[in-house]
Amino acid sequence: MATDIKAPTFPESVAEGSVAAWHKKPGDSVERDELIVEIETDKVVLEVVAPEAGTLSEVLVEEGDTVESEQLLGRLGAGEAKGETQDETKDEAPADSQDAPKREAKAEAPAAGGKTHEVKAPTFPESIQEGTVASWAKQVGEEVKRDEVLAEIETDKVVLEVVAPADGALTEIQAEEGSQVTSEQVLATFTEGAGGGSKPATTGEEKPAASADDGASDEKVGGKILAPAARKLVAEHDVDVEKIEGTGKGGRILKEDVQRAVKDGSAKKAAKPAGGAQAAAAAAPVVEGERPEKRVPMSRLRQTIAKRLVQAQQTAAMLTTYNEVDMSAVMELRAQYKETFQKAHDVKLGFMGFFVKAASEALKRFPDVNASIDGTDIVYHGYQDIGVAVSTDRGLVVPVLRDTDSMKIADVEKGIVDFGKRARDGKLGIDEMQGGTFTITNGGTFGSLMSTPILNPPQTAILGMHKIQERPMAVNGKVEIRPMMYLAVSYDHRMIDGKDAVRFLVTIKELLEDPARLLLDI
Repeated sequence: MATDIKAPTFPESVAEGSVAAWHKKPGDSVERDELIVEIETDKVVLEVVAPEAGTLSEVLVEEGDTVESEQLLGRLGAGEAKGETQDETKDEAPADSQDAPKREAKAEAPAAGGKTHEVKAPTFPESIQEGTVASWAKQVGEEVKRDEVLAEIETDKVVLEVVAPADGALTEIQAEEGSQVTSEQVLATFTEGAGGGSKPATTGEEKPAASADDGASDEKVGGKILAPAARKLVAEHDVDVEKIEGTGKGGRILKEDVQRAVKDGSAKKAAKPAGGAQAAAAAAPVVEGERPEKRVPMSRLRQTIAKRLVQAQQTAAMLTTYNEVDMSAVMELRAQYKETFQKAHDVKLGFMGFFVKAASEALKRFPDVNASIDGTDIVYHGYQDIGVAVSTDRGLVVPVLRDTDSMKIADVEKGIVDFGKRARDGKLGIDEMQGGTFTITNGGTFGSLMSTPILNPPQTAILGMHKIQERPMAVNGKVEIRPMMYLAVSYDHRMIDGKDAVRFLVTIKELLEDPARLLLDI
């Protein structure tokens, strides 16, 4: 009886995909869960595995063809594969089958354990519809301790960890790396007490063998086998895969392996390869020619950023007002107390603490700027939750400082340092990036002298900080060199009148030029 091979169920945001590569040809024998074909969508590459052992009897769509969700791709012939024949004759002639011990080990592994659990994706909040399996930290049969990380799910905001429900081992992985998953979707099965047997060796033998037969399809680069998520990172960072040590099955390079190599700089390509044509070939660009190009898939976070920025420009009547602030007073105060401040609070005194406190005070005086629009309603917030934009390798994230009006400058600085560190490690919680009433972004960190920040819906305003630059200024009829910073406030004109936006920015300017106002509340 033939078994249908179907495309995965695409999420609502993905209409169709294309057949990237067939890893098996008609007549090839296939093991259960062995990779057969890859489907490339506009977001990720989805792997289609064999639902059972058999022989690929028919291919209905060719490489490059467009396919839809759950479309029939091909068929497996039942009872024709070597694996099935061996299963049927295993009891009669075990000595004649080399695969029989492996299959017996597979059957016995779950039985050796206890209770079986379904490993599910975390519950996503309403603002997140789906995620991508970034990497599996453990493989089938590998011994795992309770609460040890099994897999990482990458969403458009954070990376979520899936941990082991008990001591044991994975008995089946149902969502491969790079595949899209929904909230609480079953990712794998887990058996208590299993693991530590011959299963990892079996898994390690099967996967490389399948890839080696396929040659250099999209998965094999320079003699190394790469997971789909790892291939994307290799292309983005242009690293040498030969210098990366894979920790996956059979030496397969996972996303976390590439991230580790990029972080410690151990896989950088040589600027000028020395010594012969072989070295030159290793450092050759991925795309050759006089005008080389390379195409890499956009990350989920970058897609979400792009969609929301366009949405903000299309839905809000956005205007920007500018001003400049003399940073002399803040810089003098900072220079005078920075060592004492660091000893007292174990954190450096930066500029952001002053800006957050000044913005909090200004938001209290101009409640329209602290409000948000919900359909045809205006929501006025009786608190100040300020989001601070943080740049990471994955893109821009905006964690939120809660109740900034009651925070001390030291608390603000500690919070920002903590956010920055955890954002770069992908450890921020989803709740930490939701619900802000106002946002501050600092382009001056990268040398920006002036810019127009874009709103972060449903907020109605955002403050842009810029580079501090000494300029000649007229002070009491004399020309003096002062450290000046341009400030920009973008606002939604549907909610905020121009005069209020200007006065709001002037209030921030006055508070920064005379920091004593922050202490005296004037």
